[in-house]
Amino acid sequence: MTLIQSNSRISALGTYVPERKLTNDDLEAMVDTNDEWIVQRTGIRERRIAADDEFTSHLCIKAVEDLLRRYPDALDGVDLVLAATTTPDYPFPTVSCLVQDAFKLQNAGTLDLSAACAGFTYALHLANGMVTAGLHRKVLIVAGECMSKTIDYTDRSTCILFGDGAGAAVVEYTEQGAFLGSHMGSDGSGGQHVYRSGMADTLKGQKLDGNGKVVQNGREVYKWAVRTVPEGVQRLSESLPGGIDDINWFIPHSANLKMIDSIAEKTGIGSERTLTSAEFYGNTSAASIPLALQLAIDEGKVKRGDLLLMYGFGAGLTHSGVLVRW
Repeated sequence: MTLIQSNSRISALGTYVPERKLTNDDLEAMVDTNDEWIVQRTGIRERRIAADDEFTSHLCIKAVEDLLRRYPDALDGVDLVLAATTTPDYPFPTVSCLVQDAFKLQNAGTLDLSAACAGFTYALHLANGMVTAGLHRKVLIVAGECMSKTIDYTDRSTCILFGDGAGAAVVEYTEQGAFLGSHMGSDGSGGQHVYRSGMADTLKGQKLDGNGKVVQNGREVYKWAVRTVPEGVQRLSESLPGGIDDINWFIPHSANLKMIDSIAEKTGIGSERTLTSAEFYGNTSAASIPLALQLAIDEGKVKRGDLLLMYGFGAGLTHSGVLVRW
């Protein structure tokens, strides 16, 4: 765990999900599954699906527009755009460039990062580091995914899980920093457990399936996550005077609710202090944490001054946690 020197805070947040809903009943008409089976195993009831002509940059732009409705001056002075996504519209131009152009952020550099479902927490870590180091004063983060365009809807093991969405956040300079700690890690030896083939069609000599669609060994990913995330949470909480008890809200990546329940139990935080977005949005990869946070803010659960522990984990295999004072 790294104790962070911080001169930044999260000053604004916004989110967006597409209008179209894909329910469990809809999936029952497409593959051999049903609502009871899906809810029992994942806790997911609905997902949002992007339109045919709607892509990740569009979702991210809508999330920034929502952010501006809540915080009208939030983009003033932005000098860097960070986009966390594994489903960009194009290999290039990048999503961050498309967002920069949409809002005419003339003095902003752009950078896309790919850390799958840990993308948002990776981006927060980088933004705090860049602002604290004095390289930037104000960073716009967008975390968005069009997972539906990467899913094989004849594969019931993956198509029941994923949905589309985006979140946006501003991290800016402040003398009294709000980032208290971070923990990052990876296990590239597990890359074959969840992947999407691209230019290469083999990995470690193994022929890759899926033809560019997501392929996942759910059992192996589950075992890795329920072991790795609690260990990371424990390392992050060790610096707190009251340990786990000091954390107001735990916001893990919303992979599926069965997995999250197991992780919350193993951490000692419990489900009553855990925030998720999977039930009605599904697994939105990099977008799931900001979606869960915004839902909780809108419901009046999360308040300024609360201590949040956000933890992303996913393909790569990557994982990352940050402790932030909201």
